[in-house]
Amino acid sequence: GGVECPRRRSKLKRYLWRRDEGAPVDEIIMRFLAGEDVLLDRELFPYDIRATAAHVRGLARIGILAENESGRLVALLEELLREFQEGRFVLDERFEDGHSAIEMFLTERAAEMGAKVHTGRSRNDQVAVATRLYLKDRLLHLAELNGQIAFACLQKAERHADVPMPGYTHLQRAVPSSVGLWMGGFAEAFTDNLALTLSAWDMVDCSPLGTAAGYGVNLPLDRDGVAQELGFGRLQVNPMYAQNSRGKFELIALQAAAHAMQDLRRLAWDLSLFTTSEFDFVVLPEAYTTGSSIMPNKANPDVVELLRGRAATVEAAMAEIQSVLSLPSGYQRDLQLTKAPLIRGMTCSLQALAIVPDMIGGLALRETVMSEAISVEMYTTDLALEKAASGVPFRTAYQEAKSQLDAVDAPDAAASLAQRVSPGGCGNLLLGRIRERLEQQHSRILEKKPI
Repeated sequence: GGVECPRRRSKLKRYLWRRDEGAPVDEIIMRFLAGEDVLLDRELFPYDIRATAAHVRGLARIGILAENESGRLVALLEELLREFQEGRFVLDERFEDGHSAIEMFLTERAAEMGAKVHTGRSRNDQVAVATRLYLKDRLLHLAELNGQIAFACLQKAERHADVPMPGYTHLQRAVPSSVGLWMGGFAEAFTDNLALTLSAWDMVDCSPLGTAAGYGVNLPLDRDGVAQELGFGRLQVNPMYAQNSRGKFELIALQAAAHAMQDLRRLAWDLSLFTTSEFDFVVLPEAYTTGSSIMPNKANPDVVELLRGRAATVEAAMAEIQSVLSLPSGYQRDLQLTKAPLIRGMTCSLQALAIVPDMIGGLALRETVMSEAISVEMYTTDLALEKAASGVPFRTAYQEAKSQLDAVDAPDAAASLAQRVSPGGCGNLLLGRIRERLEQQHSRILEKKPI
């Protein structure tokens, strides 16, 4: 004989898709359906507003809206954007998502005129185009950061090209190397990351707007004109592919970020090792270290350690999206779940990469310590190659050099580096080629920036 507790009903929210405005909506179910969508849409809201304005002007060009209606709606959208940017309009639990907020804002201020704005498009349209514009901006920022890191590493390599340091394989001392080789490697890596990011940008530079729910609409929408106004290079032509590419394009962007973060993880690992007392090769700028709460003597490389760990966030975001994408063709509500990992992965990557250029520029090198860490046995490869160059079969020279480990004199590290003349080696770093390619790739960023 207990009393059943009724489920809470929401009467505050309005939903674009409801058939009966009088019937209450189950708040528990709606909270599950909406999830954190309205909060995530704060990242996408400016892009959604911009795309809505372009759609409105496109409707005017095909006669669905009169010119005065188009002008009034675009003015209201500009007002909404200002209010959002100034904090006077807040996306919160009053709205199911950002798309609903836009339409409700317009209908409250322009009544039936505002209700016309959704003609010929779906919320699928809105989230797809807003996400695509978001990705273009974030990928351009990612490209710029890759370029900045590459330039910082290249400058370090050029200034310290001939500074000797040990080269390692298997974390064991291997052969004499140089700061120029070490830093030049990261300069070329981030140049590749820059090129890869720009390729990802080219892939996502297509407008899905005007494909509606994935089957087109029975209106002669000016898709090309709207795409051009939004700065897209081309249309994503097929409406079903516009839906099927949801998540795919997000993964392409995250993959570009992941490659940069993997190289950053390797750099962070090097710095974690090289700043230890056991190595003592480099000193981080003070701003990149913290103290211990109990040990007064500590200067911990916390920033480097977190940079090393942040690659995991991006990899997890990719895994989450890949798991969601086990779907048939067409729109499925599961795709909503790709939004959170995308924003989390891109935000994490950009925050991490942004602090790296100044860190590289501020690294102090302990040149004497690095040079003294090159032990005598590390020169035996030089000895084997010298014998081979004089006509001794290399395997014979290898065995002879191996048998003479204890008899090797302490040669000059600078002379050893100078003899490494194979293209890209310590005596022939070809840093100019890396710089030329980096500058060429970096110039492509300017070509892609909106006018």
